[in-house]
Parts: sequence; C-alpha cells; structure tokens
Amino acid sequence: MDLFDYAREKNMDNEAPLASRLRPATLDEVVGQQHIIGKDKLLYRAIKADKLSSIIFYGPPGTGKTTLAKVIANTTSAEFTQINATVAGKKDMEEVVKHAKELQGMYQKRTILFVDEIHRFNKGQQDYLLPFVEDGTLILIGATTENPYFEVNGALISRSSIFELHPLDKEDIRTLIRRALTDVEKGMGSYQAVIEEDALEFLADIAGGDARNALNAVELGVLTTERSEDGKIHITLDVASECIQKRVVRYDKSGDNHYDTISAFIKSMRGSDPDAAVYYLAKMLYAGEDIKFIARRIMICASEDVGNADPMALNVAVSAAQAAERIGMPEAQIILSQAVLYVATAPKSNSAVNAIADAMENVRQHKTTVPPHLQDSHYGGAKKIGHGIGYKYAHDYPHHYVEQQYLPSEIAGTRFYEAGSNGYEKKISEWMEYIRSR
Repeated sequence: MDLFDYAREKNMDNEAPLASRLRPATLDEVVGQQHIIGKDKLLYRAIKADKLSSIIFYGPPGTGKTTLAKVIANTTSAEFTQINATVAGKKDMEEVVKHAKELQGMYQKRTILFVDEIHRFNKGQQDYLLPFVEDGTLILIGATTENPYFEVNGALISRSSIFELHPLDKEDIRTLIRRALTDVEKGMGSYQAVIEEDALEFLADIAGGDARNALNAVELGVLTTERSEDGKIHITLDVASECIQKRVVRYDKSGDNHYDTISAFIKSMRGSDPDAAVYYLAKMLYAGEDIKFIARRIMICASEDVGNADPMALNVAVSAAQAAERIGMPEAQIILSQAVLYVATAPKSNSAVNAIADAMENVRQHKTTVPPHLQDSHYGGAKKIGHGIGYKYAHDYPHHYVEQQYLPSEIAGTRFYEAGSNGYEKKISEWMEYIRSR
C-alpha cells in the first residue's frame, strides 16, 4: 500500500456512514445478543479461541450479523474474505476457492468466507460451495435476514451452526446512541452534540431493534442541525422524528402517555368494555400511533384473552390488521374499530395461555421420549425397531376417537388444557368429556 492508497482508505473510513464507522472491533465492544455471545456461550468461546466451524447468522436488519463477521475478521488468524450474494457470480467464488487452496497447500492457513445475504445465492451457487465447505477448504460464515432452513441448501445447513440474532432491546439502542455521540475517534463526539432524553427514548423505541436505523437518524440529526447559542448541537424530539421519518406520538396534556393508554386499551378489551376499548382506540389514533402497532395488540388480545371461547376473534383481528395496513388511514380506523368491538364483546378465556405456560415448564423440567407407537414408521426398517407398532388410527373408530397414550410415558396423565365454560369452550369441554367417557 503506497501513500496515496493509505490516504484514500483513511478518507473512505472518515466518510463511511456512522453505523459502519462505529462497528465494534472486538467481541467485548458488541452491544446486545448476549444469548449467543455471552462469555459462557459457545460462539464467544469459539471466536476467542479462533476455532470456528461454518456458521450462519440470521435475524432482522440492524441486529449485528455483519458486525459479528467483522469481529471475527479482526480476531482470526485465518484468511478472511467477503462476498455479497447480491452481486457475486461463480467467477468470484472460483477465485476465492483457488486462493483458499493455495493458502491451505502452501501455508496450512485456513480461509473464512463471509457471504452476506447468502439467501440471494441460487441453488447452483450454493451447491458449488458445498464440497469446499465439506473438505475444509472454506469455513463459511453466512448472513441472512431470511430463515435459513427455508432459503439455504439443506446440506450447507447440516454442516453449519445456526445462530439467530434478535432485535436489540431499547437499552441496547440507547447505549449505541450515547456511544455514537461521545466517541470522538469513530463516532460524532467531536461535534459536541447532545440528545434530549425524550428524543433518545423516542429513537430507541421507534428503531424497532434496528441499530443501523437509529444510528442513521442520529448522524443525520447531527449533520443537519445548527448549533445553539451554547455552542452545542441539540437533538430534540422534533429533530429525531424528522430524521427517522416517524411521526411523534403526542397525547394530550392530561399526563396520559403511550404506555398508559395502550395498557388501558388492552385491559378494556380484556374486561369486555367495548365503550372504553373504542375510546382508547380513538385516543391512540388521534395521537398518531402506528396502526400496525395497534393491530398487533388487538391480535395478541384475541388469542391471549379470548382464545377458544370464540376462535373467530383471532381471524377477525388478523384480517383487520391486514386490511388496515393495505387501506391505510383514515378508513383503517373503521376496520380497527370493528375488530376492537368484536374482541371486547367476545366471551373470554385465557386457557391457551395457561396451557402453553404449563407445557413449557414441563418441557424444561422433564426429559421425555415419544411413545414407540407414535414414532415415524414411514422409512425403511422403522417397524423392525418398533416404530409405529400398535398405533390406532382415530378415524377407524366411532366419533373418530380412540383412547390411547399420546403423551410420553414420563408425564402420562398430565393435563395441560382445561377448557373454560365460556362461549365455544363450553362446547369443547362437553365434547371432550363425552368422548373420554365412552
């Protein structure tokens, strides 16, 4: 690298977007994702020991997939090379493989290939990589926003560890924003910008767990806001809302805020008060709440608080959410009102909540085995080892029901679902009692 190359590279670093400049260089600088990179986790230990095997990161945008790949690039002794699946062709991959083989043969050096947006590779491109991943020529790191089990070659999946990244929580986003405004070397600390607390809270909330989204808004705010008389750049709530292009939700001066109002909204639907529920709906719409946010809460209530007492409630809520998003305001308020009134007046049951909570706790506490007669018997030799033997096909019996053991023997007889006495669940309860008594 000559002087001009060095100068050009430094200039590009300075002009790179804030989200790119602020990327951590080490694991200890990474914010969030402690479920996979906590100090007691496998991925943390593998990166620290430089003993990586092929892995695939998947999760929503802005959650740190590329960040983790860059951390690996900074810490590994292996050759690290990167291609983007949206623009890379077979020739690019052939060059990577050729170079990897040379390094392996001449210097016994491993090559890590990072493929961003790996789901964009077609089947042929993914198949091309497979033998080189299998024989160790390449250690593959893939990043995707799509579920890899649906979008990535099954053979590649079987040879990779899958790590799911979650949207960052609000405190993580707040940490990154503060770091961006105070870091003089990589962030915007030299601008002497300060962010007001309500603006910080707004950005952390509205970013939806996407760090890049929040940092882009911060950068735009700092670069486009004039200094105040105190010599500082002040990022106010209005500036933040303009930079992230999201309307600030403004409630009246009575002191009610976003969280109190949405809480009252949900509790009114749960409490079967349609008048209160539609009032709080109107209050949120008037304040400018995102209709998708409101629709999500209606869907949750339809399942959590109505459940099988009226199975149609969830259908109504989901249909309303889709229709409201497609049609938009102001007509969407009528659609949301219809769903709210339906859910509020429907009979209530939380048996679905209790059933899954009890079942999850049971799964955590007990190791179980699927009973042999329920095990898959469709592959060759399955029945020779007892799989499927003795299974009774329910449709061959009166009322399409036959008594047999379905739960694992370790927890046989456990009851998770107790149907309520409201609405359709009363019929469910009567039907289950009837067939079990025959």
